[in-house]
Amino acid sequence: MQGSHDTPDTATHPGFGRLFERDEITLGLIMPLATYPDHPVPDMTGHFERARAADEAGLSALWMRDVPFFDPRYGDAGQVFEPLTYIAALARETRHITLGTAGTVLPLREPKMLAKQVASIDHFADGRFVHGLSSGDRPPEYPLFDIDFDSRGERFRDAYAVYRAVLEDSFPHFRSPRFGHAEGALDLLPKPPFGRTPAIAIGRAQQSMDWIAAHLDGHFAPAPPAAQLARFARDWHLRAMPEADNPLKPLGIAGFLDLVADRDHPMQQMRAGFRTGSKALAEFMATARDAGIHHIALNPRITQRPHPELLEDLARDVLPHFPTRPAPEQPAG
Repeated sequence: MQGSHDTPDTATHPGFGRLFERDEITLGLIMPLATYPDHPVPDMTGHFERARAADEAGLSALWMRDVPFFDPRYGDAGQVFEPLTYIAALARETRHITLGTAGTVLPLREPKMLAKQVASIDHFADGRFVHGLSSGDRPPEYPLFDIDFDSRGERFRDAYAVYRAVLEDSFPHFRSPRFGHAEGALDLLPKPPFGRTPAIAIGRAQQSMDWIAAHLDGHFAPAPPAAQLARFARDWHLRAMPEADNPLKPLGIAGFLDLVADRDHPMQQMRAGFRTGSKALAEFMATARDAGIHHIALNPRITQRPHPELLEDLARDVLPHFPTRPAPEQPAG
């Protein structure tokens, strides 16, 4: 694919600015806002009310997964609703919380239409949308789209280049082996309301870490063991922000959360997440912050307690120590 464009700054984007700051950390939840440890499909009754409660409690972000089709072998339908459509609806139900994908399966999406959807949603959300992108990890989905699963890494890069060009360039020029070409005669509207809708890599997306650091605005990965957090963060910082004055490219970690009723229960790190009381979770977040992590996104589906109890513990013991940042001030004029 051929094409070039400037890289707009993410510093003035409200959703990005509320989430990420050097030497600080915030907490988000992976949707749905429900606990369903024994069922593959969550009960979405009252989901808007739970989103408003999370916003009012001061949670920093809600993250939507991209699960195009339910596969019983994987045992999890995610938040059921299509993520971008759901975010557009949540944008009208909430006021402050950042809304993001974790992440859109880019190789399965047509990038030009995806760009139009993303810019539109960021307008509807007043700049609270952060776009997480992934390559997908469910091979059975790919034949439904007549796409070779093994090509997803190359297809990700091709789609991302087209996506960026039409989203951010005026009357873009590009040429892609999969997604058409443009010679500067047509433009995509609307453009993002703050110049750039931040794009964050969710996982490796079949790319090298150097490529992610060069092309994306941040990176989220499964949480490594606590003893490896500092090395994990240092490696990212050296790749993405080697100089002190480089723009912030945040690093986040993600995992399942089993938040037990005993608030003093010690942190137990599992293969794909954490079993913990709320006080130990706050202590772990402080450790992660000091190591150089900027955000933790937790999926509470495996928690055995009702979601309102979970949010109550987070609001009492965690969020006061790691508050959501105010949105960045916008330039005059």
